Amino acid sequence: MAKRPISDFKHKTAKALRANTTAAEDILWRHLRRLELTGSHFRRQVPIGPYVADFACLKQRLIIEVDGSQHGSDEGLHRDEVRTRWLNSEGYRVMRFWNNDVMNKTEAVMEAIHDATAVTPPRLPMAGDPPPQGEGGK
Repeated sequence: MAKRPISDFKHKTAKALRANTTAAEDILWRHLRRLELTGSHFRRQVPIGPYVADFACLKQRLIIEVDGSQHGSDEGLHRDEVRTRWLNSEGYRVMRFWNNDVMNKTEAVMEAIHDATAVTPPRLPMAGDPPPQGEGGK
């Protein structure tokens, strides 16, 4: 996917959003900053195409959105659906959490995020597997 230039407007918008985070975003950011990811990390208020993602791990192409009550209206749900479809079409996975869940069920939210970012370990050889090819396994 070709990298698209981000407008100055989007950069300024992201900067303003970082300066005016919600309480739920603050709580989640404190936890995401400490999340151990091999070779990657989360950033907050990240311009991606026409949108600014609340949190993004670009290497894993994972976006986390923290939604308030305005997202529960028909209009908000439709806007979020359009946004998620566009982000998915660009290869991103999107996870959404309600402010209330971030504030009151932080452990469960972090567990879901950890599960989404966990790299599946390579499968160990099992009895009956063919011998490995290459050095020493000709």
